Amino acid sequence: MNPDSLLEPVVAFTIYLGLMIVMAVYFYNKTKSQSDFVLGDRKLGSFVTALSANASDFSGWLLLGLPGAIYASGFGEAWIAVGLACGFLGSWVLLAPRLRVYTHRVTDFLTGGESNSLTLSSFLENRFADRSRLLRAVSAIIIIVFYFFYVASGMTAMMALFDQVFGLGPVPAVLIGLGFVVAYTVIGGFLAVSVTDTVQAVLMWIALLIVPIVAISTIGGLGEVRDGVAAGSESLLSAFGGASLNADTGTWEPTGALGWVVIVSGLAWAFGYFGQPHILARYMAIRSVKQIPMAATVSVGWAVTAMALAVLVGYVGIAYFEVPLSDPEQVFPALITALMNPWVAGFLMAAILAAVMSTADSQLLVASSAITEDGYRAFVNKHASPTQLLWLSRATVVIVAVIAALVALFGDQSVMDLVGYAWAGFGAGFGPLLLMAVFWRRMTWAGALAGMIAGASMAVFWDLFDENVLGLGLYAMIPAVALSFLCIVVFNPLGKVTEKMESDFDAMKHEIKTGEPPVREEPSADA
Repeated sequence: MNPDSLLEPVVAFTIYLGLMIVMAVYFYNKTKSQSDFVLGDRKLGSFVTALSANASDFSGWLLLGLPGAIYASGFGEAWIAVGLACGFLGSWVLLAPRLRVYTHRVTDFLTGGESNSLTLSSFLENRFADRSRLLRAVSAIIIIVFYFFYVASGMTAMMALFDQVFGLGPVPAVLIGLGFVVAYTVIGGFLAVSVTDTVQAVLMWIALLIVPIVAISTIGGLGEVRDGVAAGSESLLSAFGGASLNADTGTWEPTGALGWVVIVSGLAWAFGYFGQPHILARYMAIRSVKQIPMAATVSVGWAVTAMALAVLVGYVGIAYFEVPLSDPEQVFPALITALMNPWVAGFLMAAILAAVMSTADSQLLVASSAITEDGYRAFVNKHASPTQLLWLSRATVVIVAVIAALVALFGDQSVMDLVGYAWAGFGAGFGPLLLMAVFWRRMTWAGALAGMIAGASMAVFWDLFDENVLGLGLYAMIPAVALSFLCIVVFNPLGKVTEKMESDFDAMKHEIKTGEPPVREEPSADA
């Protein structure tokens, strides 16, 4: 952006960031306990649940990564979007209702009362009556490690945005952006994050709608856009054809028909939705399971239309810019800068910042709860007071943010690479485990632990193995998920199913069917 016209984006960003802080301060007095800070005391309405889940999910990938992928390689990259749409719908239908009820009603294996599990790790421990506590410890470690990379993807997108708008270097960009994210997350907790994410989701969708409409009008219509894309390469328009942007020549070169590996790898992103803790937290926090159908309708509708518009942005960029961009992931900001009045451009750029911040805040919150709830409270000080846990959670948000910022500053990966790595780790580490946990009555802690470790480990090491041995280019999610399911089934007989576990499972199914929790009977002495 022209340095002479920095007033407009500065004003827009200041108004936007100020609004986030004001909302956080509003919710400060409503956040009085660890339950409030982590899950908002399970009081989210359907609309806030839906849009905050979307905003916490799509992040900079939607406004930077996906349009950039389409711009660089064409419609073949949209298979990821197809997979994500299917996975998002599947997670709302299959996982959300059962997880909402189960995490609230599952018995605390130590006390015998209802646990109201605040985190996935505590839920797994109680669901499987895991007296070894390995499920809680290992799952918390997986969450913390992968969130360093996931939050780093947001920081990478933030650095690119501040460089595009203000010409800032990486360090000041991270300090400014991360400072505001940490501030409103620490101040307002889950409620502030959810409400601000809802506002951010609306901003993101509006920006994705306005920019292509203005660009198409400027170019001369959809027909002209198609001709402009075809002039680059006909392969860009094919769902089964590939193209690659040659930065040296400024041309798109056909790469031949997409193989099954590319298509299956794109569709495999669907499974990630069943294991993303920051998204699953919204399912756990909705006020009632009865509100899930409405939330699912709003959420999936937003996701499908937003991804379609993001694909359109990538195509419009190909047709609009005579000289190809050196960084495809900057196609959306570049279109805003080229097409919009500086004041409008400032607020649309703020929508990109909203996309980045809406995911980073949710991830910081979940990572913080893993350290505080599943680390400190579970293993160090089980009698910690609610106030002590609340302030410790706030402190750990800052710590996780700083480490993630270091990963972004000293790493050398794109937004898409970082998101893909973390997405596979969570999807394979928790997806099969959680699906089986809420649908298989006879599942045990042994199968759960084996599946979680196998899935997460394969996600970490697959790329190295594939690159040096197989050379398939297959997304890690596929072998990692397959291995996780296999290990769950193979190792499950090593554990024991107790009467209390079966009672919890039946109670969950009863509440899903009737909408009312059953009257609990006292468990037998040998349960």
